[in-house]
Amino acid sequence: MHASTNRHLRRVHQQGFTLIEVMIVVAIVGILSAVAYPAYQDYVIRSKIPDATSYLASRQTRMEQWFQDQRTYLNTAGTCGGTAASDTTTSNYFNFTCAGTATTYTLTATGKSQMAGFTYTVNDGGTRATTAVPSGWTTNAGCWVTKKGSLC
Repeated sequence: MHASTNRHLRRVHQQGFTLIEVMIVVAIVGILSAVAYPAYQDYVIRSKIPDATSYLASRQTRMEQWFQDQRTYLNTAGTCGGTAASDTTTSNYFNFTCAGTATTYTLTATGKSQMAGFTYTVNDGGTRATTAVPSGWTTNAGCWVTKKGSLC
């Protein structure tokens, strides 16, 4: 036999993936996605919480400065002196309100859109609280919850 005839008799090897190999890869990707996606969602939610807490902290400072200057938390209109009584435009994720008397106040951040279900407060005594959270989270009367499991 000639060498050229041997070449023609050899089996032709096809290259590529078998169906089993593709199915295994798809299964692995599915398992990884099932684990990674919920963790990613929690990360996205946690990244939006500082929108509320930083606003509340800065407004708390303004209220205390107002009280030092005016000896009351209210302005002449009878609403919170150091901050707006209601603010729905500063944040895409929270609405902010202030309620109070001459000697007390409570600032509240209420979640909207993706953050619906979250409510954070701070009062004239400096008490920070998480009064409402969505399912899977835990409230805390002594701090602003930033992670699942009532972690502050």
